Amino acid sequence: MKKLTLAAIFAASPALAASGPFFSLGNTDFVVLLAFIVFIGVLVYFKVPGMITGILDKRAESITADLNEARALREEAQTVLASYERKQAEVQEQADRIVAHAKEEAAEAARQAQAELQRTIERRLTAAEEQLASAQASAVREVKDRAVQIAVQVAGEVISAKMTAVDGNQMIEDSIKTVDAKLH
Repeated sequence: MKKLTLAAIFAASPALAASGPFFSLGNTDFVVLLAFIVFIGVLVYFKVPGMITGILDKRAESITADLNEARALREEAQTVLASYERKQAEVQEQADRIVAHAKEEAAEAARQAQAELQRTIERRLTAAEEQLASAQASAVREVKDRAVQIAVQVAGEVISAKMTAVDGNQMIEDSIKTVDAKLH
């Protein structure tokens, strides 16, 4: 039974469908081989492999440029962050010096008058807290402003890289229609 099944499988195989001598148009294997060779020849004639390689090279260059830009932005962000951390440390050090100075003056003022000491300490601590709060708010505002500038710049570059002339014209037309609708 196994021999009969194997014989049926081999008898129905496509390899046996070809008939006649191999180098004849009546032989399907030869016709398929010729068609394949012609197909490969057409691809080579129209330089399809070169075009595919060129497209892949351009894509690789684009990806490399994007990675380099991202690295540069990351380094710039790290530099800005380090700068603001240094500024915050300087402000903290200054606040510490102000507090230390206030304590020294408080000890000296204690010998002069207890009431004057209390008012001086309160006034100096309030000034130090306000200065620290102002410096922190300024540092936060500078970080936010720089982040917004970088985001706007990157967004502009991405939009200009991705937008075609047709998209730009369509956006202009849409904007004109919107302005016209809002003005009338």
